[in-house]
Amino acid sequence: MVVGKAVLVVEDDPLLRVDAATMFEAAGLWVIEMETADEALAYVRDQAADVGAIFTDVQFPGEADGFDLAGTVAARWPHITVLVTSGRARPPADLPKSVRFVPKPWRPLDVLAAMQNAVTLH
Repeated sequence: MVVGKAVLVVEDDPLLRVDAATMFEAAGLWVIEMETADEALAYVRDQAADVGAIFTDVQFPGEADGFDLAGTVAARWPHITVLVTSGRARPPADLPKSVRFVPKPWRPLDVLAAMQNAVTLH
């Protein structure tokens, strides 16, 4: 059973993206996979009402990184929960307080709980 709004999984590494998407789908969440922050921003601009949460890495090819994505989404679409993850990058001081940073390696149950709350409460 798919619940609520979509979770965007934004990751340029196909194996990591599929792993995260599979985890969310197994929990009954509606998942849309994106390869870059630029692609995710374009999608959210057109479909913001259908998005409950974004789970994004930091480093991508293209103009925007995961922190850019998080900042833009937090400012323009505050109803969307954003979780940023990285094993290398540290969150910038100006990261919006509503954005949660989850360092790698993260615990699947912690990430799942945050995503399930985001897509069912909005």
